[in-house]
Amino acid sequence: MSRHGHAASVTGHGVHNVAVEALATRILKGTYGEGDSLVMPEVMAELEVSQTVLREAVKVLTTKGILGTDTKRGTFVRPREDWNLLDADVLRWKLAAGVSSDFFADVLELRRSIEPAAAALAAERRTDDDLAALDAALSAMAASAGDPVMLVRADASFHTAMLIASNNRFYAQMHRVIVPVLVQRDREVLAAAGALAPPHAVHAAVVGAVRNRDVDGAYMAMLELLDLSAREHP
Repeated sequence: MSRHGHAASVTGHGVHNVAVEALATRILKGTYGEGDSLVMPEVMAELEVSQTVLREAVKVLTTKGILGTDTKRGTFVRPREDWNLLDADVLRWKLAAGVSSDFFADVLELRRSIEPAAAALAAERRTDDDLAALDAALSAMAASAGDPVMLVRADASFHTAMLIASNNRFYAQMHRVIVPVLVQRDREVLAAAGALAPPHAVHAAVVGAVRNRDVDGAYMAMLELLDLSAREHP
């Protein structure tokens, strides 16, 4: 049995996907550091894949800003600031490898610049379906007392629904960045504290402002929600 997820026993796209995941995991965890050149025969042996499969995996990670190539160094690991953290795969690998408190702080700054504005747009543009999704998330949150897994899911559903309710295609896509980090942070708080404090009333205030088409109220309520979360789970 291969410790790399049966890379040698999977065929077709399976081998390719396993190679991408395995190589990315090693880079994100620092097995191959920034600036390191990859010795391709050694990587092939380590991942138990063919040259063709490894070449395709390198192409994928190159498009995501993780790897680069030049005539002097061959294939090498690019600096972390070049990695595309807005890519869902890169973000997932980063979270799995472990992140520091300043990473969460950076994402909170991003959220403070996006989610209040999205809530304000939702107050202008929300549809009945948007309100139904928001109400469903609130109901799930209220029903999740004592069930931390359900609470994390409900919180994720709420923020996803609010971004979608903005009816701005770019804000709607930001759930791909915001929600995975939110879920990871909620899980880490649960692991450390054993519980999450669900500020259901603050979430409900945002939905109430959106329902009433109160643009300024929705903006401020979402900002209050984010600031409350930061204070309770620094």
